Amino acid sequence: MRQGADSQRAALTIRELCVSYGRIEALKHVNMEVREGEIVAILGANGAGKSSLLRAISGLVPLSGGEILSYGKQIHTLPAEKLVSRGIVQSPEGRQIFAELTVMDNLIAGGFTVSAAERKTNLAMVYERFPILGKRAKQVAGTLSGGEQQMLAIGRALMANPKILLLDEPSLGLAPLIVRDIFNIVEMLNHQGVTVVLVEQNAKQSLKIAHYAYVLEVGSVSMEGPAAEMLRDERVIDAYLGKG
Repeated sequence: MRQGADSQRAALTIRELCVSYGRIEALKHVNMEVREGEIVAILGANGAGKSSLLRAISGLVPLSGGEILSYGKQIHTLPAEKLVSRGIVQSPEGRQIFAELTVMDNLIAGGFTVSAAERKTNLAMVYERFPILGKRAKQVAGTLSGGEQQMLAIGRALMANPKILLLDEPSLGLAPLIVRDIFNIVEMLNHQGVTVVLVEQNAKQSLKIAHYAYVLEVGSVSMEGPAAEMLRDERVIDAYLGKG
């Protein structure tokens, strides 16, 4: 676990977290802390348990051991919709938009936990942050480009007023210029007060914008530290960044 006093509150505290699918242990005694106002990057190879971690935080998979707290209160016993109401919102891997609905209807669906007045306000906010979505408001979501669909997935998550935004592979399958835009968006949201947990295969870009990072290997934390230090760590360079 992270050491030393810090003025930031712990937005998320994960203690001895275990998740199993039948006999397969996806997460084994994972300990993590995400402090308020941070971007925390979660690195690891495919199958390391990164998505299982986010799904456990989101209440989408049950724990087989351990606990998850948000601002000191246990949350792992709550159903997923209650967690959204508490400001813990996930933008899933593969975007998973409602392809047959319009852009606007996708966004409205994301605001199911807030009042009608808040939905209206949040919709205007999302269109301001993502002007292309405003231009495409009545377009069927499945006809958007990959980058536009990712913006829609993030925008849909923002409709629920997240305090903690869980992003699962937001740059997956996107062209390099669009990837840069997505990371800029993540930074912008963080600067506006959203705490972010970022699961990403693009380790170098993740570490450049993150404050702290964890590396998962076969369901366990193998390394952790300030992101700037991880960028210079030879073990991280060899495993995830390359020498180039």
